[in-house]
Amino acid sequence: MIHSFKRKSAHTVMCAALLLVFAACTGCNISGPAGSIPGIADSIAIMTWNVHNLFDGVEDGTEYVEFLPSEGWTDEKYRGRLNVFAGVIGQMEQKPDIIALQEVESALVIADLAAALANQGHRYGWTYFSRIPGMATGLGLLSRFPLEEVRSHSIYADGDSAPRPMLEVRLNRPNPPAEGDAPDEGGPLVLFVCHWKSKVGGEDATESTRRASARIILRRIRELMADEPDTPFIIMGDLNENHDGFYRRSGAVITALLPDDPRAAEFTGLYGFDENRPDAATVIAGLQSDFLIISKDRPPVPRYFPAGVVVLFSPWAQAEGGSYYYRNAWETIDHFLLSAHWFTAEGWDYDSFRVLNEPPFASINGLPMPYSTRTGNGLSDHLPLMLFLRRRDG
Repeated sequence: MIHSFKRKSAHTVMCAALLLVFAACTGCNISGPAGSIPGIADSIAIMTWNVHNLFDGVEDGTEYVEFLPSEGWTDEKYRGRLNVFAGVIGQMEQKPDIIALQEVESALVIADLAAALANQGHRYGWTYFSRIPGMATGLGLLSRFPLEEVRSHSIYADGDSAPRPMLEVRLNRPNPPAEGDAPDEGGPLVLFVCHWKSKVGGEDATESTRRASARIILRRIRELMADEPDTPFIIMGDLNENHDGFYRRSGAVITALLPDDPRAAEFTGLYGFDENRPDAATVIAGLQSDFLIISKDRPPVPRYFPAGVVVLFSPWAQAEGGSYYYRNAWETIDHFLLSAHWFTAEGWDYDSFRVLNEPPFASINGLPMPYSTRTGNGLSDHLPLMLFLRRRDG
């Protein structure tokens, strides 16, 4: 039995120039089948992967032209491609407990992938898919752990609509069971699964939409920090922003991801800010309204920005290469961004990060292998990322 959450409707709230579309799935059966929470030793593995337009075999009018039956796309080709994805995931030594996918056409794809993995003995009992009506692709999630709640957010800003939603997923982290006992719940975890607007049309022209996406996440993070200060969270997915994009653009643009750097802090008006003033929290929230600050420090603590900003840990600051290869250069546009909760030396903590840059996920040269509808070869123009959390004794 697979529990699937699907986005059915949305409510809209106007906020200045920003339109937030919000849907929540809270009334679904989330108890799961008997024995559904898997027993684990001491780690949780999470994958995020832009799978490069994984379309099903059913024509519904929103497909890209190369995935139309008139162009030779068939259900057989879809099944073949789907089985390749299931095969490479199923061959992993440590298989992901949670899989977040970008550029997926439909809930059918997610259900079929879960079924293909189950046929190999790798069971994902909870799935979710969301797509903005009229758009070609959306976001999908497969999980071995029960999904407690899933919300789907989308935005419209400055005359431009983000082509994909953002998912907010709440689940419980299972504790490793004591010998002879069943696993119990280890507390809530919130995941934000994203696919932000691409740079097609120009970096500067599209930056406002990526910053609008950051605005929505910042609002939700601040609500979590106020209402549930002990709840850890992770932002993941294809953000279409390099972790060092501020430097790549000569420090002349406020990007949706900013480094904890004195020049960036000065650019935003937060360098040297008096964090002890009575209205500090309000002013800081206003100045950091639509960009995330990323750090290489563990835990992420602001050095050049004032206390009270939202700063997250990025593994890219200590990694080489990238996940996307463009014009003979690596880009780091796929991400895991972690809250400070994951560096407490107790509970579930950050362990490691890995780019899957070797066969079967990459060529022998470590490069992505884009899928070709003509030959049926290749996987994706993005490499998958893996994040590993480990249970530590306090």
